[in-house]
Amino acid sequence: MRLALFQPDIPQNTGTLLRLGACLNFPLDIIEPCGFIFNEKAMRRAGMDYLELAQYRRHNSWTDFLEYRQTHPQEYGRIVLLTTHASKLYTEFSFYPNDIILMGRESAGVPQEVHNLADARLLIPMAPQARSVNMAVSAAMVVGEALRQTGLFPPQACLL
Repeated sequence: MRLALFQPDIPQNTGTLLRLGACLNFPLDIIEPCGFIFNEKAMRRAGMDYLELAQYRRHNSWTDFLEYRQTHPQEYGRIVLLTTHASKLYTEFSFYPNDIILMGRESAGVPQEVHNLADARLLIPMAPQARSVNMAVSAAMVVGEALRQTGLFPPQACLL
């Protein structure tokens, strides 16, 4: 299971998701260009000291990401796009262990060419008057469901 961020705009969301990946043991792909300078200082502010635990790969472009995916088929499976332009609810989807959950830019989502390449497009149900859920919150909801379905949550730590 992987989470891919397509040209993220907000460093706090990216840092939050890097921290989530570190805590739940799933890797992230950052597809550039980002809408901010991607550096350790910016990420550390939101990701705190979890940044060293996070597994992530930066890709210079969507094309670079697709090329890397093609050469690593065991790690990179279906592209599952979260979008408000979908009809299938994420709760009605069957996830696979090597799925890539793709999040679009906070400001604009993904371009049509990326939308067209997705193997699946999923929607989070919400109130009709709402426009969208925060990108980091959306990713956490869907990744949580995907990890639950595939049994990929890390083992529970012993609580004393």
